[in-house]
Amino acid sequence: MKGIARAVNNTRLFLLSSWLGAAVFFSVVVAPAVFGTLHAFNVMNANEIAGTIVTRSLAVINVSGFVIGLIALAVTLIAEGIKHQLSYFLTNAAFLVIAVSTGTGQWVIAAKMRALRVSMVVIDQVPFDDARRVAFNNLHHYSVILLGTAMCAAIAAIFLTRVRPAE
Repeated sequence: MKGIARAVNNTRLFLLSSWLGAAVFFSVVVAPAVFGTLHAFNVMNANEIAGTIVTRSLAVINVSGFVIGLIALAVTLIAEGIKHQLSYFLTNAAFLVIAVSTGTGQWVIAAKMRALRVSMVVIDQVPFDDARRVAFNNLHHYSVILLGTAMCAAIAAIFLTRVRPAE
């Protein structure tokens, strides 16, 4: 039984670490590089093209975070049952935060942002004080906060999973 618990623990750590690495890579490298490169080459409608690339990449990060968060939570509940320990509760709460944050980021925030982008046609031609652009910028801010929250929860879950190995 101890071998199964160790395998479950290692699988959770692998999934969480892989997702966190992808999320950090996207946030620190991919998104800034896409916008910067297209602007450096003076590509026409650079923000539109970069936004489309980043939106598709972020969808992968969000959906995988949602799935991994739910899988980690389900596996913990199935493999370990219900326990009355603070670390157990905090670990499961972190998994739930990952799932809720990435799910909300993808299916609520990103969906609204896509609808606003369609209504603006070319976002760079819309004045900064236009209500749609203001709403888009606010939603972008919330999207960043949600992804950051999920990433912090993943760090906490990795730490808690590592220091509280399954029995």
